[in-house]
Amino acid sequence: MTIYDSVQKTKREFIPQDENKVSLYVCGPTVYDDAHLGHAKSALVFDLLTRVLKANGYDVTYARNITDIDDKIIKKAVEQKREIKEITDFYIKAYHKEMAELGISRPDVEPKATESLEAMFALIQKLIDSKHAYTTADGDVYFDTSSDSDYLSISHRVQEESEKQNRVESSSQKRNSADFALWKSVKDDTVTFDSPFGKGRPGWHVECSAMIEKHLAKPAAKFAVDIHGGGADLLFPHHENEAAQTRCATNHTLANYWMHNGFVNIDGEKMSKSLGNSFFLKDALKIYDGEVLRFYLLSTHYRSNFNFNTEDLATSKKRLDKIYRLKKRLFGLAYEPVKTTFQEELLEALSDDLNISASLALVDAMIAKANETLDTAGKHKELKTQTLSNLAYIDEVLGFGGKNPFEYFQLGVDEATKEKINALIMQRDEAKKAKDFATSDKIRDAILTYGVSIMDTPQGTFWEKI
Repeated sequence: MTIYDSVQKTKREFIPQDENKVSLYVCGPTVYDDAHLGHAKSALVFDLLTRVLKANGYDVTYARNITDIDDKIIKKAVEQKREIKEITDFYIKAYHKEMAELGISRPDVEPKATESLEAMFALIQKLIDSKHAYTTADGDVYFDTSSDSDYLSISHRVQEESEKQNRVESSSQKRNSADFALWKSVKDDTVTFDSPFGKGRPGWHVECSAMIEKHLAKPAAKFAVDIHGGGADLLFPHHENEAAQTRCATNHTLANYWMHNGFVNIDGEKMSKSLGNSFFLKDALKIYDGEVLRFYLLSTHYRSNFNFNTEDLATSKKRLDKIYRLKKRLFGLAYEPVKTTFQEELLEALSDDLNISASLALVDAMIAKANETLDTAGKHKELKTQTLSNLAYIDEVLGFGGKNPFEYFQLGVDEATKEKINALIMQRDEAKKAKDFATSDKIRDAILTYGVSIMDTPQGTFWEKI
């Protein structure tokens, strides 16, 4: 398996520190607002990575944090006159629900900042003791970037001379403008936490380093985790600062491999709340099924920027439809898992830095070949067995194609209409059992007025939207 390393800027063969065991840490959401498509893209990318690692036989421990200490959360709580935990619990629950609708599995470890304060205190104290951090007269604790000769080795940024001067502003108590807060002293009545450094709140960057040390890192390991991931916007300063903290506070490097997914654009513009085009996931899920969104958002390589528009989404859905049309042709057949060349080729493509284009091309070719053969005379028992296994494998590693095919083609029909149609089908079944075919035909005609077609199969009567 190969992974493109964002720091080394090249594809590298993936070799975990412990044979067959992989530790993966991804920066998760700050829970002060609804998740947007950028959150969805990142979560989908690392869900796919986890699936591919497992398909390659690795035992994966996947951690994704939740930032529930943040100035934006506090601001919203003050504005809405609600408790902090009420705000964060609401958005955490919404995030989990929306991710589940996209077919994203929960991580193995999901630490919250509020539950990780002791780990943060320990890390900060180590940095102070080793002279990599200092306390200001105001009680703030800063990381001293000038003490770390490898600072900026993650993002490869070049620090301007003006950034290196000791005091940029006479009012600043930072030694260097690039220094960042590990602990922020708070003197007012807003939300604070007791610490060895006084009342205050942790800096954003320190939580991830602390959580990794607490949940994933082994003291004697060369790297705290095998893979560290997140959006491309986190490379600097967040991941740069995380790496510096871990490097200077422990005896190991933060990560062996760094993976970053691209941005999501809305109709060609970078998604931004300030531009008013931050497409909330909850709104997208009101219009589109979660699996349709999953297929669409994964259809572009994870490192590329993704341009979300409704025309491309409609085209993408037609491609997903083909999987379900083939599945419908085989509906009701007994499933016996078998290994196939297609499965080997699909895993090989995905193992090449999650090459989704090559992977979906293989899926398209498999579907076309299966349909072509099924259209010819014969029972094609072996092909059907292999195709059912292939469809199950697509669901396992890519996360789509797992629905009942008839139910999939009911997407877009509201729940009230579904209930009416299903009730009519039950009435029709009763009429057929009673051999009242006139009533049965009358009910069938009533069902068709909803713009659907019905299919009678040995497994029952199914319907789909035309």
